[in-house]
Amino acid sequence: MTAQCLEEREDRQNRNYNDMDKYRDIYFIGIGGIGMSAIARYCLAKGYRVSGYDRTPSELTRQLESEGIAVHYEDNTDFIPKDPGSTMVVYTPAIPHDMEELEYVREHGYKVVKRSRILGEISAGQRCLAVAGTHGKTTTSTLLAHIFRSSGEGCSAFLGGISKNYDTNLLIGNNDIIVAEADEFDRSFLQLHPEIAVITAMDADHLDIYSDIEHVRAAFREFASQVSGTLIIKLGLDITTEDTGAKILRYSYNNPEADYYASELEHDMCGYFTFTLNTPSGKIEDCRCGIPGWVNVENSIAAAAVALTYGITPEKIKEALASFQGVKRRFDIHLNTASCSYIDDYAHHPAEIATAISSIREMFPGRRLTAVFQPHLYTRTRDFAEEFAQALSSVDKLILLDIYPAREEPIPGVSSEMIFDKVSGPEKVLIARDRLMDFLENEPVDVLVTFGAGDIDRFTRPITELLEERIGKK
Repeated sequence: MTAQCLEEREDRQNRNYNDMDKYRDIYFIGIGGIGMSAIARYCLAKGYRVSGYDRTPSELTRQLESEGIAVHYEDNTDFIPKDPGSTMVVYTPAIPHDMEELEYVREHGYKVVKRSRILGEISAGQRCLAVAGTHGKTTTSTLLAHIFRSSGEGCSAFLGGISKNYDTNLLIGNNDIIVAEADEFDRSFLQLHPEIAVITAMDADHLDIYSDIEHVRAAFREFASQVSGTLIIKLGLDITTEDTGAKILRYSYNNPEADYYASELEHDMCGYFTFTLNTPSGKIEDCRCGIPGWVNVENSIAAAAVALTYGITPEKIKEALASFQGVKRRFDIHLNTASCSYIDDYAHHPAEIATAISSIREMFPGRRLTAVFQPHLYTRTRDFAEEFAQALSSVDKLILLDIYPAREEPIPGVSSEMIFDKVSGPEKVLIARDRLMDFLENEPVDVLVTFGAGDIDRFTRPITELLEERIGKK
């Protein structure tokens, strides 16, 4: 039976299940993923025995182990709890379908469900506030959760990144509010039925799943149809009342045609903005975004729109915006001085990279910008080589690394050179990942940004230490 047939059979078997209480053990295949680890933490907090597999150790898996979750790093069925009747197995679709452990649990009578099914199960019957979009959703959902937590309202939250305010991707509240990042990969977000939702962007992405942009848009329209209360969408997105029964409101960075937008925008020399938030019910003046960059003002407007729709007071929202510290690896500033600045960003789609570069240019006008980019996935590189090259041509120097394959096997003829050859910027170099630190040793740096969703984050600490040492020598 093919992997697609197996997944379709599991979907049919699990379509209306509500039986997590039947199980004692929950075993995660791919437990180190950001979404999987949040659910694993939630299950542990709810009293389940939790364990799992991941391919390689990481800071996140080390944290899970320190919290009492057993994690192993070899494809070995000996680690799977042996009673199928009391064990639920959760897997991420990023796992290869022929992985030995996944084949074993499918063949031995275990309850096997995708990660998205569990999130849908957890949120069922609760008031779900969901943030969807091909980019911007992690920062927006994390900020929304922070607004609810800091306002005293509280919430549970399943986040696609590590909140710097709380040092976790999971919050557990004492009410029925769930804030969820609604991931479009593998159509996972269609398991959610939110009361209030945001759609930040509907760009072409995950074309290995969707084939083309029209199928991406169709999936977002289906998600919109599942929103029961209010749908808040970025101005310009093609979602109409024909697509959803929810009330539609629109937001924008600074376009007064939107229901929510910023005006009286000012920023300091480090890129932190103050602004007036315009809403259908009035103005909230002197808002300050706790993280820099114009794109985060836009994310703040989307999160504030949800909170206002729910009923959080403007004063509480204003306080939360100012105290928000951001998300690790989302426009994450590790060093910021007049002579040397370093930002790490998870951006791995051309639109995300172009937006981040625009924000950095506005923060640091006139300074020399060097970007390190690690492409993520062969399919994404193949599908968007031209767009990546166009976005990256706007930096002063590009350092391009080889492709991080993640779940994919190599595709003949697809490499980082597809991007490199099309880049028209003033300086560019193509190097292997393991040469990066040696290369940076002799590279002058004014403003440096690292981009990518692979393992480029392993370099953030050594790069920061290198640049701090260099500054200390001056």
